[in-house]
Amino acid sequence: MEQIAVKHSEREVTLIAQPDDPLPAGKAAALGLQHVLAMDVYIVPFIIASALSFGLGDATSFIQSAFVAAGLATLIQSQLFMRLPVMQGPSFVPIGAVLAIAFAAGGGLSGLSAVIGALIPGAILMILLGSPTKIFHKLVGRFVPPVVGGTIIIVVGVALMPVALNSSVFAVHGSATVGGNILLAFISAAILVSCMLTGIVLGARGTWLRLFSVILALAAGCVAAFFMGQLNFSGVAAASWFSLPRFAFASLEVSFSLPAALSMLIVYLVVLAETTGTWFAIGAVTGKPLSNEQLDRGATGEGIGCLISALLCSTPVTGYSSNAGIIAITGVASRVAFAAAGIFLVVFGLIGKLAAIIASIPEPVIGGVFGVLCVVIAMNGFRVVRATVLNERNMLVIGLPVLMALFATLAPQDFVKTLPDFMQYLLGSSIAFGSVWAIVLHQILPDIAE
Repeated sequence: MEQIAVKHSEREVTLIAQPDDPLPAGKAAALGLQHVLAMDVYIVPFIIASALSFGLGDATSFIQSAFVAAGLATLIQSQLFMRLPVMQGPSFVPIGAVLAIAFAAGGGLSGLSAVIGALIPGAILMILLGSPTKIFHKLVGRFVPPVVGGTIIIVVGVALMPVALNSSVFAVHGSATVGGNILLAFISAAILVSCMLTGIVLGARGTWLRLFSVILALAAGCVAAFFMGQLNFSGVAAASWFSLPRFAFASLEVSFSLPAALSMLIVYLVVLAETTGTWFAIGAVTGKPLSNEQLDRGATGEGIGCLISALLCSTPVTGYSSNAGIIAITGVASRVAFAAAGIFLVVFGLIGKLAAIIASIPEPVIGGVFGVLCVVIAMNGFRVVRATVLNERNMLVIGLPVLMALFATLAPQDFVKTLPDFMQYLLGSSIAFGSVWAIVLHQILPDIAE
C-alpha cells in the first residue's frame, strides 16, 4: 500500500504503548482525562458566544454542544476511521467566517441559524472527498506540501491575535475598564507562560505543571477578577446538573444561504489542511507513516464529525496537534486512552453546571490565555516551514498570505460592505483568506532553481 512519508531521520519518541495496544481501565481513564484537560475545548465557543452577545443560558448551551461534538468526533476518528490516537476539538480557523455570517444574519440565535445552514453542505462534501471518491489524498499531495501547511498554521496564529485582543481584552462590558481588562489578561498570560517554562526547566518533574498550565492560568485570572469585582458565578447555581445541547432543526431553526455555504466550503478546505498537519504530526510521533487509505478515511471521519457538530449547533472540529505532544511526553499512544477521552468530553458536555462555570470566566482572562496560544500556534507553523529552502519564491509564499490575512482583518467595513456577499464572508475569515492565498501562490509562482 502506498504511503505518505513523514520527514524525520528517526523516531525521536520511545513509545511504551502503541496505538492498538490495550490499557487497564484506570490508566486509560487517567490518560484520557489528561488529554481532555490539555485541549481547551471551551475557548472557541466562548469567543464566539461572547462576540455574538449570547446570554448565559445560550452561551452555556453553545459550550455544551462543543464538548459533546468534540467527544463524538474523537470517538469516530480514533476508533472507526483513521484509527489513530487523534483528539478532535473546535477549530480556530472558522471563527472569522462564523462571526461574519452570524452578524450578517442579525447576530444572536438568528445568526447561529444562518451559520448552521452554511456548515451542513460543506461537511457533506468533506465526507464525499474521502473514502467514497478517494480524492482527498491526491489533493493533499498536490496542494498542501509542508511550505503551504506550515504557512496556513502561521496564518492561523497571526490572524487570531486581533480576535484575542479586540473581542476579549479591549471590549468593555458592565463596570469593567480597558485598563482592568489588560491587567487581567496580563496576569493570566504571565501565569501561563511561567507554568510552561517552569515545567520545561523541571523536566519530568514538571510534566504536570505543563499539562495543567492553562487551567492554572485561568484559575489565577479568575482569582484576580474576583478581587477586582469582575467575577460572577451567579448563573452556575441556576444551571442544571444535567442538560442536553441544542439540536439543529429540532430546537433551532436552520436557514440556508448559498454565498454563506460557499464561503464556509473554503473554510472547510482550510480546516482539512490544518487537520492534515496534525495527522502527520501523529504519524511522526508514532513512527508510522500515513497511507493514502488512512488519509481518505480521515477526511470522511472529519466530515462526519463536522456534520454531527453542525447538527448539535456547534462549529467545525479538527485534530488537535497539542495531543501529539502529550503522546511524546507520556509515551502512550494507545487508542484506548483516546476512547476514554472522547467519553469524558461527552460527559462534560452534558453537565450543565460545568459549562456554566466555563461560560462565567471573565473574557479578559480568556483573552490573555488565548493570546499566548496564538503565539504558540504561529511558532509551530514556523517549525514546519523551517525545513523549506527560504529562497525569494518561498519567502513570498509564506509572507504574502500573512499580509493578506492582515488585510482581511484591517479592511474598512465600509469597503467590505460594497463587495458581493461571498467576498464579504471570505474577508470575514482572515484565516481562510490568507490560507487560500498560500495555496494559490504555491501553484502559480514559478520555482526558483536552488
